[in-house]
Parts: sequence; C-alpha cells; structure tokens
Amino acid sequence: MKSSVIREMTTEEIEDKLIDEKSALGKLKMQHAISPLENPLVLRDRRKDVARLMTELTRRQKEA
Repeated sequence: MKSSVIREMTTEEIEDKLIDEKSALGKLKMQHAISPLENPLVLRDRRKDVARLMTELTRRQKEA
C-alpha cells in the first residue's frame, strides 16, 4: 500500500485498515512459526504497511 493511497483515506478508514493489517500480520507470523511461508517477504511488506498507517495516524493527531 502506497503512502499516497493512505493519505487519501479518512481517519476512520485508516484505523479500520490498521486493525485488519495487524491481525493479518499476527496470523502470518503464526503460520510462519508453524511451517515456513513460501514467500517470507510478505511479512516485511505487512509490517511496513502497519508502520505507514501508524505514521499517518500520528501525523494527523499532531496536526489536530
């Protein structure tokens, strides 16, 4: 997910997406612990998406 797409989202959408991404990341980590993922780079991408969403939320809170 690109930062430009995140900036266009509303704050509520970002919060909902953040919850979804965190749960998906947790599930992927669990799957990876049980048996290795075919493409472990997916974990890195999910982690970065969570960071982008959190960064945008923090930026909006500081502006308010």
